[in-house]
Amino acid sequence: MPKQQIHSDKLPRPSGVFSHATMIEATGRLVFISGMVARRADGSIAGIGDIEAQTRQVCENLKAAVEAAGGTMDDICRVDVYIRNMEHFPTIHKVRREYFGAPAPASTMVEVTKMTSPEALIEISAIAVLP
Repeated sequence: MPKQQIHSDKLPRPSGVFSHATMIEATGRLVFISGMVARRADGSIAGIGDIEAQTRQVCENLKAAVEAAGGTMDDICRVDVYIRNMEHFPTIHKVRREYFGAPAPASTMVEVTKMTSPEALIEISAIAVLP
């Protein structure tokens, strides 16, 4: 069974790039991806002060991790997003649309005051289910 978006008439339509719930038959491998910030392979932070560039780098880091495990972005069924400024919501979702097709993963987004690096504006962790 491929990843499937769960709908309910008792819930409002999602306001961003996420599903209220996703379902997948867990007969494959679970991949737990640690929180990724906009750190490049050389250790430098991409897009300092630029949420769009940082979100793109974070998504590229998620993509690299899931591909190293043998999967694709379509295998990601859950993300947790930590951001420094909730006003960046529209820009973050603009970039997420480039990386996550339908059905979008289930998601939580929260604003936090600090991250592991003062330059980091966003961090995303993920769970993927690979066939």
